[in-house]
Amino acid sequence: MSNETPQGTNDDITVVHVMRHGEVANPDGILYGRLPGYHLSELGRRMADRVAEHLSARDVTYVVASPLERAQETAEPIAKAHGLDLATDERLIEAENIFQGKTFGVGDGALRKPGNWKHLVNPFRPSWGEPYVDQVVRMMNALSAAKDRARGHEAVVVSHQLPIWIVRSYVERRRLWHDPRKRQCTLASLTTFTYRGDRIVSVGYTEPARDLVPAHLLAGAKPAKGKDKAFGA
Repeated sequence: MSNETPQGTNDDITVVHVMRHGEVANPDGILYGRLPGYHLSELGRRMADRVAEHLSARDVTYVVASPLERAQETAEPIAKAHGLDLATDERLIEAENIFQGKTFGVGDGALRKPGNWKHLVNPFRPSWGEPYVDQVVRMMNALSAAKDRARGHEAVVVSHQLPIWIVRSYVERRRLWHDPRKRQCTLASLTTFTYRGDRIVSVGYTEPARDLVPAHLLAGAKPAKGKDKAFGA
């Protein structure tokens, strides 16, 4: 199949669903970030299947995912349901984080070590990881590429919580720094960008697998302690 997509007109309506991956098997509560080897849990696979079913009747012509295993495994049933090959875009990867590979908390993780406090001095950039502005640039470019591949139809893009929330905040003209507990980006959720031509005209949000998501992982929930902590995105 040709990689070239004809240029459309300003009347073209293209829908890009940006999905957060499903639950990850992570019994040790590690902030896994970009580390390889973190796969969907059995529940996470059920979430992916649920969203594939939810989108089965949609006009999806392109499916693309972050290169990380959890995103690839989430996207696979969606691509299969539409008879499509799964594409990969490095720009959809999780945000960089200095605490990757560690547990993260005040009393039981990286924050108990004073040597790590220097990474928390600037929440507006943020100082502990990839700048928010850089995330906006790469995610907007990835969404635009998906829009071009699916022009006049629909695309599904599988990425990670923080980059999804940051690009949505940018499009909706909110400040980029925020309280992570208040991100509206639940596991296996869909943040949907509708383009008219090359311009985003609306943003929507749905949670097709909400009933499968543990209560403490929903937006605004209090953080849990122990093995069920939610780390990484």
